[in-house]
Amino acid sequence: MKVKLFDKKLSKQYLVVLSVIGLFCSFALIAIKIPDDNCTRFTIGIVLASVLLIVYLFMWIKANVQTKTTLNINNSTMIIKTGDIFGEDGLKVIAFNEYFDSLVDNRIIAENTLNGAYIKSKIDNVGEFDEKVDSNTVLNNKVLEVNNNRTVGKKKRYKLGTIYENDDYLLTAFTRFDDDNRAFLNMDDYINFLLNFWNEIDIIYAGRSIAIPLLGSGITRFKGYDTISEQELLDLLIWSFKVSRTKFTYPSKVSIIVHESKKDKINFYKLKKD
Repeated sequence: MKVKLFDKKLSKQYLVVLSVIGLFCSFALIAIKIPDDNCTRFTIGIVLASVLLIVYLFMWIKANVQTKTTLNINNSTMIIKTGDIFGEDGLKVIAFNEYFDSLVDNRIIAENTLNGAYIKSKIDNVGEFDEKVDSNTVLNNKVLEVNNNRTVGKKKRYKLGTIYENDDYLLTAFTRFDDDNRAFLNMDDYINFLLNFWNEIDIIYAGRSIAIPLLGSGITRFKGYDTISEQELLDLLIWSFKVSRTKFTYPSKVSIIVHESKKDKINFYKLKKD
């Protein structure tokens, strides 16, 4: 279970519920006369204790199966929930590598990734897409180098966090690539990406809602870290939004979409507590 049976926040919420139940019972005892015999009193006590236990267990189970929570950060609404990012309204973020590669060959880009699914289902003409990216003035101002040593894939390497708007999708340079075309990130890269990413979002979003996947959950190579959990990645994503001071004015909002396969790794209840 993601939420412990005697979680502190859960216990505090239960005490609030308990006080409401106690107040109700106090009023009820004024109107209802309870027989004086011990058997009746004992039975009522057992029933009441059972009800209170059931209420607590219900709250505990509900906290464990929770798949959505809403936070208010910097006067902005942030929703964390499970779902399919392609089904979301507004702008949707898709993570690319630092070259904005578009070759889905299960080497550069895997078919079963969000990046691969986007290219396969949303890009009708990959050659035309590549030309638009290559000639974009804003993107060309964010080229770090031209890597002529790459034999497969594109050669322009962009600053992490760079965003290219394509229809209602925001494509962002997220992962670095090594010489063997394996995606990786240092933790410093990830933090810098997030801060630059929110800055770019602040420039682009123009009052529209943004849906973001759990960035980093598909990367197995975080250099310098043996393991980093989906919960930790989500905490970092929320923290970076806080420190960026990016504000989404109502009714726009930012949503972090957790894939159904990752929901058991996220403690949604904890997010609200923190």
